[in-house]
Amino acid sequence: MPKEKTTRKTKARGEGGKRKKDPNAPKRGLSAYMFFANENRERVREENPGIAFGPLGRKLGELWKAMGESDRKPYEDKAAADKKRYEDEKATYLAADEEEESS
Repeated sequence: MPKEKTTRKTKARGEGGKRKKDPNAPKRGLSAYMFFANENRERVREENPGIAFGPLGRKLGELWKAMGESDRKPYEDKAAADKKRYEDEKATYLAADEEEESS
């Protein structure tokens, strides 16, 4: 005898729904790989004319994996500096937001 099919009930969203992202919020810091990819994307496109988006990403990933620790160092330094920038901006943003709420 086959089992009876049951359907899941989905929860209805509340009045508020999904919270909107504040456009004034600071942007997240980029990773070391993203700094590398942004810097090398055009060079890889020139070496491989007509390369599509997916294969381009795979090629950049392969290049990143093949790099040694010393080659990655400049990108990791940029990522650390960008992370610090984000944390500073976030602290300032949250302090201003907190001050605005208490007023």
